[in-house]
Amino acid sequence: MPSLSDTLLLATGPATAPALGSVPLEAQVLFIGTVFLGTLIISRFSIRLGLPAILGVLVLGLLINIHVLDVGHAEVEKIHVFALALLLFYAGLKTDLQSIRGFLEYGLMLAIGGVAISTLVLGAAIYWIASATGDTLAAASGTTMPIGAAFLIAACLGSTDAGATLSVLRQVQRRVPDRVRHLLEFESSVNDPAALIVYSIVLSLFSQGGGADPWPQLALGGASDLLQKLGAGLLVGIAFGYGAKLVIDHFVASTEQLLIVAMSIAFIDYGVAHFLGGSGYVAVYVTGVFMANLHYHDSQINHETIQEVLLPFNTMTEISIFLLFGLLVNPLDLLPSLPVGIAAAALLMLVARPLSVACFQTLSPFRRRESALISWCGLRGAVPLALSFNVATTIPGLRGLDPGLATPLAHNAQSIVFIVVMLNLLIQGLSLPPLCRWLNAPPAPGLSS
Repeated sequence: MPSLSDTLLLATGPATAPALGSVPLEAQVLFIGTVFLGTLIISRFSIRLGLPAILGVLVLGLLINIHVLDVGHAEVEKIHVFALALLLFYAGLKTDLQSIRGFLEYGLMLAIGGVAISTLVLGAAIYWIASATGDTLAAASGTTMPIGAAFLIAACLGSTDAGATLSVLRQVQRRVPDRVRHLLEFESSVNDPAALIVYSIVLSLFSQGGGADPWPQLALGGASDLLQKLGAGLLVGIAFGYGAKLVIDHFVASTEQLLIVAMSIAFIDYGVAHFLGGSGYVAVYVTGVFMANLHYHDSQINHETIQEVLLPFNTMTEISIFLLFGLLVNPLDLLPSLPVGIAAAALLMLVARPLSVACFQTLSPFRRRESALISWCGLRGAVPLALSFNVATTIPGLRGLDPGLATPLAHNAQSIVFIVVMLNLLIQGLSLPPLCRWLNAPPAPGLSS
């Protein structure tokens, strides 16, 4: 069984010889600059069309399709480690407990329990409708997808993206109450690490071991490994959270220094947690949470100021992930998985997400119309794509999998996640503003048009 450190570090496939070495450095710089300028332009057009900007970036990458340069997993492995660490650190900084006073319990249950319920429902559905290799629909047949692969795909899709949701709601933001917006931001921040943990649990349950140990012992060993990494990551995160406060209070003289301090703390935090046997991603998230909810000596320096200086880098990280996936994926390779991807997207949006919200309705302080809006605000973003990057290397290690099915199943599993994310951003992105108008949510005071 692959170690949980490999899982939480999103280990990638074998390195390939970089074809970019034959391209002059000046040409590479020119190309990168042109592409990122293109993301700015297409993001603007996407917003005007009522679509999430990140969907436009993803489409741009598909249109460019740099497959001819043989850019593979090896070229983006380090980028993914840095990207996910920064995304989770920023998610922690956005976990402001004061903003959801009065419905903290509901927010936590929706963020954590919602990921678990969505994964269970969607995983069972994919297991039932998909063929053994994930390239055709095979409902109620004897050739369904291996259950471990189905739940890994579902676990990839557990995390929501509040940034994408709020970007398409800007045109109707007066109809979105403040507390709904705060809940969506809080849910997205908390369910990022929750999705990573659920993915790791699924992998520990369905991955094969190195010997002939029975299944319960394998599951117990995986659970013990996971708890050790979560516990160590939690302790390191708490220590760095308080350490960050001391550093900021005693060594930061101006807000201009916050950027280098915050990024240094995040990356040192990640590295220390890894070498102490913990999850670096859990550590950076927990550190961000503590930094967001502690008070600092200088009134001009607080978690909001840190968020402001890190926001451009967080945006750059999200854009980079979507652009890289667009560049790495050959659109023609998605065609075999299109039927299953469409069905999985429909199940996610119409069944799994609404059910995960409805299960906690008794704890909700929101009206049913607001809850209906929340259930449709389940846009997926960078974390599902980043997790799908790991699927291709973990599926061949699933217990009981026919070796002859491993390669096509791994490829199609990653394609299914990619298709679901694209359809989710497209369909829900276009339909959210009209739905908000139709539900006629009351105007929220203090929001500009």
